Amino acid sequence: MTADSTPALVQQADAATDGPPAGPSAARGPRARNTTAYLTYVAAKIAGAVVSLFAVLVTSFFLFRLIPSDPVKQMTGGRPVSAEQLESLRHQLGLDQPMWQQFTSYIGDALTGDFGVSFAYHAPVMDKIVEKLPATLLLTGTAYVLYSLIGLWLGTRTAWRNGSAGDRFNTALALTLYSVPSFWLGLLLIIVFSVGVGPIPGMFPTGGMSSGDTSGFDYVIDVAHHMVLPVITLVAVGYAQTLLVMRSSLLDEMGSDYLTTARAKGLRDNVVRRKHAVPNAMLPTFTLMFVNLGHVVAGQILVETVFSWPGLGSLFYQGLSTPDLPLVQGLFFVFATAVILANTLADVLYPLLDPRVGR
Repeated sequence: MTADSTPALVQQADAATDGPPAGPSAARGPRARNTTAYLTYVAAKIAGAVVSLFAVLVTSFFLFRLIPSDPVKQMTGGRPVSAEQLESLRHQLGLDQPMWQQFTSYIGDALTGDFGVSFAYHAPVMDKIVEKLPATLLLTGTAYVLYSLIGLWLGTRTAWRNGSAGDRFNTALALTLYSVPSFWLGLLLIIVFSVGVGPIPGMFPTGGMSSGDTSGFDYVIDVAHHMVLPVITLVAVGYAQTLLVMRSSLLDEMGSDYLTTARAKGLRDNVVRRKHAVPNAMLPTFTLMFVNLGHVVAGQILVETVFSWPGLGSLFYQGLSTPDLPLVQGLFFVFATAVILANTLADVLYPLLDPRVGR
């Protein structure tokens, strides 16, 4: 080695030292940046959810005070009551306080989970919500699982066989059911299958959750018997929406180049659909399923009312009839919270399915 070559070797060594680090630490760089970007994205979504929840809290106070009805007069049921007695009842309920004082008291208590005492039931609002929540989860949760599975399955089959007789029939049926009001469909099912029409006998109860005179396994069968018609009503409307969204998403994917490449490799049609097309088409349907998941807690007010199902939906309807301000305010906040949290959860998980989101 000559003396003239020594400076060149030194310069190469300096360049290697000044360059980017080699080895595992270099690989961790992009991964760390992606993790930071994802955490920033999640933090922004959570902050947006918190702002939305506070906006719902404020809205729930003023919204139900626009109802043109006097809760005190509704509670007295039209009985002859003196003006002094009405004023005393308003004082007990806190309705004689200035609006700003009612608002500040409501916000302060609600932030601690206290939505006051129900006017009609004379019990804490959260106790009534907890009491009715299992019935709603049973009904809407069962319907949610069924219509999600049916909608995904039929949506995939109809899109993959686009233009066939089955596709035209299922799409037309889904469009019809999706446009039908749920309460109207429920009433129709009661007339046909509860009351009976012509040769069709009345096979199912008209409403309620149970007959009230059963226990043990007989009680489970009795509840399942009462669930049939309301579940069919919810599934008929819910599956139609899921089918239409899944079908549209899969049709958008069917002309993609990656499916042509997969077929060119000799993959069977079922494999191409199951492993390539459906996972990519699931992204919009995934968002819809999380939105519907929030409605599981929110319940179905009209369906529960039509079938006299003792859940949160019926409770909300009864609260509006009074109006029971603490009850409807608490229920409105719980309903909105369930939907907001479900949407936030979908936003948080979405980048894990589609890396293009949140980057």
